[in-house]
Amino acid sequence: MNDLELQLHYPLGDALPEQGRCIEVAPGVKWVRMALPFALNHINLWLIRDAMDTPQGRLEGWCIVDCCIHADTSMAQWEAVFASELEDLPVLRVVVTHMHPDHIGLADWLCTRWSAPLYISATDYQVARWGCLGPTAFGGEPAANFFALHGLNAPEMVAQVKARINYFPSLVPAVPTQYRRLLDGTELQLGEHRWRCISGYGHAPEHMALYCESLGILIGGDMMLPRISTNVSVYEQEPLSNALALFLDSIDKFKPLATDTLVLPSHGNPFTGLHTRIEQLHAHHRDRLAEVLVACQTAPCSAADVLPVLFKRPLDLHQTTFAMGEAIAHLHKLWFDGVLTRNEGADGVVRFAAEP
Repeated sequence: MNDLELQLHYPLGDALPEQGRCIEVAPGVKWVRMALPFALNHINLWLIRDAMDTPQGRLEGWCIVDCCIHADTSMAQWEAVFASELEDLPVLRVVVTHMHPDHIGLADWLCTRWSAPLYISATDYQVARWGCLGPTAFGGEPAANFFALHGLNAPEMVAQVKARINYFPSLVPAVPTQYRRLLDGTELQLGEHRWRCISGYGHAPEHMALYCESLGILIGGDMMLPRISTNVSVYEQEPLSNALALFLDSIDKFKPLATDTLVLPSHGNPFTGLHTRIEQLHAHHRDRLAEVLVACQTAPCSAADVLPVLFKRPLDLHQTTFAMGEAIAHLHKLWFDGVLTRNEGADGVVRFAAEP
């Protein structure tokens, strides 16, 4: 556990749900943990005791929050959870915090499996549907050209990114054809408790965290993680975005929540110390921005130039694409703040330089 983690409190200690089983983190709220085939090797998913009024009377059941990637192993893990944890009750609805594959990948399967509606923000729903349409919806030549513009132009790397054409559809082959829209401030009555949606930006198009005041719980999704900083990136779909400013503004929306709020993150263990973690994330990005500024004061830098400034470890292709997005996000924050200039050189590479 690093020094920053020691400033947080983990009420469940090192306890982790067994495969196919849950840990109850609060009355009617269960924690599911599933494996992922990435460096970030797991995702936390949540079951919330639910009920719905129907013409036939009140129907008791469960709400699933987030889904895991579409994979046979993930479906098998869900079936084990259904057999052991649902208390012979159905799944009534599926809530997805955002459109990244580990969160929405199995939404279509789950909604079909239980005849349950999908709840998600309109922005993330539409982007996910677009991502399912074809092999180059995310990645491929558009991504390779964008990263080359920002200095990742070695022929072998360009070829690797161009070849990465089926990433999203392989993990999210389909999304439900209908959904129910979540907006900032939307309140969901899940069983005995109301959960309020809190929108967030910079990590996903329109991420929705869920806060239950009566239980003192925040399902933070990827906007509030205890051990790692959330990926905040600029990509080719929105090439001039100020993603980092959006993210930092978004996490400040959690400041009015109670100091003893139990945060249920998508990765890592449930923790308390929300306000401490918000300040840690601000400090982390202030430090990274300062390092990037120093580099750009020494010489004009592309995003590829600042990769070793921001990331001290070797990166594989999957990690490099995320790292490039992060590097551009930090450079753009300084550029939008008027600290750096942005210019495209005769070699077709964008570089950022400190204002004289």
